Amino acid sequence: MIREIELTAARGRLAALAGGREDGRPLLCLHGWLDNAASFQPLAPWLADFRWVALDLPGHGGSQHRAPGHDYAFVDWIHDVLDALDALGWERADLLGHSMGGAIASLLAAAVPERVRRLALVEALGPLAGDPDQAGQRLRESVQARRQLRPRPPRRIPDIDTAVNARLAATKMEREAARLIVERNLRPFEGGYAWRSDPRLTLPASTRMPEAAVRSMLRLIEAPTLVIAAEPSPPWFPPDILRERATCVADIRLQQVPGGHHLHMEQPGVVGPMLRDFLAAD
Repeated sequence: MIREIELTAARGRLAALAGGREDGRPLLCLHGWLDNAASFQPLAPWLADFRWVALDLPGHGGSQHRAPGHDYAFVDWIHDVLDALDALGWERADLLGHSMGGAIASLLAAAVPERVRRLALVEALGPLAGDPDQAGQRLRESVQARRQLRPRPPRRIPDIDTAVNARLAATKMEREAARLIVERNLRPFEGGYAWRSDPRLTLPASTRMPEAAVRSMLRLIEAPTLVIAAEPSPPWFPPDILRERATCVADIRLQQVPGGHHLHMEQPGVVGPMLRDFLAAD
């Protein structure tokens, strides 16, 4: 049975889904950008022996947004996850992350290796890197976008299918997978629905680490690591970058699965057993 829970964190309440065995090995699941905890529901049958919790990261799903005037700095995601581990009473846990959630999990494992027993990543190994020569332009565009953002009334969405169609227009994925994410990211509004996610999540990042900095952090990961990557690779996660980053992690294995970026949702029967077997190991 999957149930809703809430956790207290320094920057606001975190919503989450929880399932599995109460006496199972603790497993914290972190979703991708503009997704939410529901993205891990298709994997639930293969996580049944774990005590798993899937977070809604701040600004996503049912979790609180950042306070007015604040941004979504990458390092703060790490503290949000550590707050969640503390609230759960988990001194050490396994981490499972998809896309942005995998990037967060990667750097958390590097920053506080004593908190992570095993690290499982789907379509991720560290955050997106940036070209140092473009850093100034990136900063300029980010600040301008942030200063131009103004509060707007929510846009009414007449029905769930309309919301699903909007998600599919922005993200290539199977309709059933999109619907799971979308349903958790809606709230009732004026006889229809409105998005729950924070509009600030769509602002361009002010900084991105250069590739060399990302690799220096990956070298600090001590946990055994599994990366499951889609074939063909998306343009932001090319196979040459994955292979080169993998050489930075002492204990790592790579698996490629034919499919799209949300392959953990679209092919849970393939991805689930890989994750279960890896995370069950001592």
